[in-house]
Amino acid sequence: MIDSYTRADDAEVAAAAAAAGADVVRGLYGRPLARTDKGAGDFATAADVAAEKAILDVIRTARPDDAVLGEEGGQHGAADAARRWLVDPLCGTLNYAAGSMLVAVNVALRDRAAAVADPFTGEVFRTDGMSARVRRDGVDAPLAPTAATGLVDVNLDPPFPGAPGFRGVDLLAHPGFVERFRPRVVSTTLALAWVAAGRRAAYVTDGGDLSGSVHFAAGIALCRAAGCVVTGIDGAPLGPAGRGLVAAADAGTHALLMSMIRGRRGDVSRP
Repeated sequence: MIDSYTRADDAEVAAAAAAAGADVVRGLYGRPLARTDKGAGDFATAADVAAEKAILDVIRTARPDDAVLGEEGGQHGAADAARRWLVDPLCGTLNYAAGSMLVAVNVALRDRAAAVADPFTGEVFRTDGMSARVRRDGVDAPLAPTAATGLVDVNLDPPFPGAPGFRGVDLLAHPGFVERFRPRVVSTTLALAWVAAGRRAAYVTDGGDLSGSVHFAAGIALCRAAGCVVTGIDGAPLGPAGRGLVAAADAGTHALLMSMIRGRRGDVSRP
């Protein structure tokens, strides 16, 4: 089966790799797993490592000349390669280790195809860089973002590089936020796929340049291809000087969130 990936396009390779990782994550769920301490309260489990191996097996077979950056295994191939895969084999490790199923498997060919797999629903969200779809029970459907739910995920995990200019908790306390939205905190970038799919109105996180992050690249690609509005928390385009991430289902939702972010502590674009 894995040999057939050599004839697949990049979006199919991304989806197959993410699905392979998701199979491992689902299969090891609930078992006692060895942990590797990463410091500052972060850790990886044996499921993270095994899922990354399954993902790399697919990519190496399908695209042997491409470089890969994996969260657990680091860099494989030239760091400046024109084609570079970004792999987060288990986004939401803390959730997973605590027995929560809110996790994602992220695979992205930077600036091209990407996929996000939900190990427990069996859904695989994918994009070829132009359109975005979700495969569920063998059937593909287009992703259609909408702000109708009014649900906004805000990442509250440290570090907080934007403080004091921006703190996610301050946004949640903004009077206008609770009038218009309902907060959610899932601690996984699966929420970005949900924005693209119309299950969330927006996703907000602090940070630096997230466009090349193994955690965020796949979700950002999905949101862009689905037609979401994607910027930093300063409203600027993502890139080397980027500041976190605001991914919104539509321009109105994005503008409203930006007005709250700027109004809470002043203009976050200032150092």
